[in-house]
Amino acid sequence: MGKSTRKPATKRVPKPRTKPVSRPARDPRDEPREPRSFAAGLTRALVMVLAFVFMVGFAVVLAKLTLQPSPASVKLIHTNLRPGDSIRQYIDQPAFRDTVKQIGGNLVLGVPFGILLPVLFPKTRGLLRVVLVTAVVMVLVEAAQGAIVEGRAFDIDDVILNTTGALVGYLLLGRRLGRALHPRRHHWWQRRQPSDGEGGARRPRKRETA
Repeated sequence: MGKSTRKPATKRVPKPRTKPVSRPARDPRDEPREPRSFAAGLTRALVMVLAFVFMVGFAVVLAKLTLQPSPASVKLIHTNLRPGDSIRQYIDQPAFRDTVKQIGGNLVLGVPFGILLPVLFPKTRGLLRVVLVTAVVMVLVEAAQGAIVEGRAFDIDDVILNTTGALVGYLLLGRRLGRALHPRRHHWWQRRQPSDGEGGARRPRKRETA
């Protein structure tokens, strides 16, 4: 009988596992942006010009109202560094018309700050920034009144009322105009996190057990 020859059994060499290649996260800045139309750019430029003209006019009116000498009021005015003192005097006036004139006038005087600052200066957008810039400007104006203008004095309550008016103007209109004219840009720290299907490392499948 002939001998049967068996082939030696070959060992199966396991294939090396390859690690899934992870794709880098997408950067929103790399995504193509929609080109702005000519009409949109023209409208934006027109609004910026009108805002600038209005700001110049407002600066002139502000200077006339706050830096104009008033010799007749020299004996009546006094410096006020206590918040609320002048406001209580405004409220206690016998004529309600005078109360509205004093408080309402200071509030209205600050409204343009809240509207124009986000439009002309995009870096001043934000509630705290508008309030801070308005407060600093009005403190300087009040200091100039008390130092060089006859019949005028520094009043901290005027600063508070002007800043409150700027806050109202920003919440009503300035915030929307600022966002419409100057949309926020995505920074490098605002990258979108990749999901499981977008280039993230795939999870290994579990082996099925019999």
